[in-house]
Amino acid sequence: GDPETTGLDPADLAAFFDLWIGTEKVVTVFSQGVNQSASGADKVNAIINCHLATGRIGRPGMGPFSVTGQPNAMGGREVGGLANMLAAHLDLEDPAHRYLVRHFWDAPRLAEKPGLKAVDLFRACADGAIEVLWILGTNPVVSMPEADEVAEALARVPLVIVSDMFSTTDTARRGHVLLPALGWGEKSGTVTNSERRVSRQRAFLPAPGEAR
Repeated sequence: GDPETTGLDPADLAAFFDLWIGTEKVVTVFSQGVNQSASGADKVNAIINCHLATGRIGRPGMGPFSVTGQPNAMGGREVGGLANMLAAHLDLEDPAHRYLVRHFWDAPRLAEKPGLKAVDLFRACADGAIEVLWILGTNPVVSMPEADEVAEALARVPLVIVSDMFSTTDTARRGHVLLPALGWGEKSGTVTNSERRVSRQRAFLPAPGEAR
């Protein structure tokens, strides 16, 4: 690559290619710095394509490995924590899937259309389209791309509720209502780890105060 474009010394790049080709078992571990950068999709595609092109995928000891930026992020997805997916990776727009979840949860009302994903949600906040925003156990003013714009967007929401263990996060400081949340050792549930294994977690500390 052109050093002026990549910022990389050609010798370093050649050494990397030689190391890649000369090493059979390669695991590429990447996280939010790649995933949430301005060209995140291109970077992830490049990583995956390197593994696909050289056959270093789908076999023991090799493959691309995306590490989520927050604890139990995969677990959150599995229980329906995404705006466009139901629990157990069921399809939100499939009536049969909605029926299963609605009856399992005993929920008389269930969304039938996808909501706004995180980036789109904060754009809607900036446009004044969101009147109430409840943020649970995350710190988007720090973790989201374009963090300054996220902070400005929150300022346009009439009511921001933040549930967190800490009252001093950048997001909590912008909340109108703060609710105390339990830490992982203070509640029972499940955690999905980096290899997608689900483990049972049991509380070993009492819940402090009114935290839930």
